[in-house]
Amino acid sequence: MERREIYLAGGCFWGVEAYYQRVRGILDTETGYANGNKEQTSYRQLSQSGHAETVKLVYDVHQISLAEIVDRYLRVIDPFSLNRQGNDVGTQYRTGIYYVREEDRRVAEAFLSYVERTEGRKTVVELEELRHFIPAEKIHQDYLRKYPEGYCHIGLSEAQTPLYPGEEVPSRTELRQKLSREAYEVTQEAATEKPGSSCYLHHTQEGIYVDIVTGQPLFSTADQFDAGCGWPSFTRGITTDAMEYRGDFSFGMQRTEVKSREGGSHLGHVFEDGPQKEGGLRYCINGAALRFIPKERMKEEGYERLLPYV
Repeated sequence: MERREIYLAGGCFWGVEAYYQRVRGILDTETGYANGNKEQTSYRQLSQSGHAETVKLVYDVHQISLAEIVDRYLRVIDPFSLNRQGNDVGTQYRTGIYYVREEDRRVAEAFLSYVERTEGRKTVVELEELRHFIPAEKIHQDYLRKYPEGYCHIGLSEAQTPLYPGEEVPSRTELRQKLSREAYEVTQEAATEKPGSSCYLHHTQEGIYVDIVTGQPLFSTADQFDAGCGWPSFTRGITTDAMEYRGDFSFGMQRTEVKSREGGSHLGHVFEDGPQKEGGLRYCINGAALRFIPKERMKEEGYERLLPYV
């Protein structure tokens, strides 16, 4: 496990905290006040101290990427609303991404630039190095856990909504026509391709792998490694919600099957003998279940928003 921190201001911190508490890979949250003009403040002094209501997120980098955290953030706030989110108005409710690592700034910049290009206007999200973070009073910690009926400007159910669901699953007849025989047998009948046969086994080109059935993004080459097992291997999925897991007790073995969450395609299995410095997981995946999209073609094929994941 490798712990890192990022600080997000997105309006009332009750909702921001509760949203991320529902996301896998988030280890701890703390509400507080950040990036004001004084070293001390309190809930009642925010309009004078210039701080923003902010949530400190501690996450396991081996489970969830900063790219996914920022991606999710920009989906639950209005990045064009100045000093207002939901019913709350004031500078303390402004939006901001406050980082402690310079490389984190670059990830956030990439997403903000994408939003601005696609919307044709500038965001008002502050992107600054963290300063003057002050933990909020006890009553504001885990507020919506203690008071589930409390006010929240964020739809918390969105934490369970897939970021990239892919297209509708074709019928079996259509799949037989669309896929090669091997791809059909792997994805629909849980077959296993011959070891060493995948063209993705020693792949070095940057890009993403998507479900060959639905186009749902599954893996990034940033997380690919050569496990020496005969199948393409990865340390994690591109997002925490890309796949689902089931016990597999076939052939007298006890394994964890990996399926694409939206398409239900059989992909392979995940084991706990991967690189320890990367979290220890090894996703052993059939290349026949994947389609590769090179980095330079991601925009053309509608995956531009995923570029920061590569």
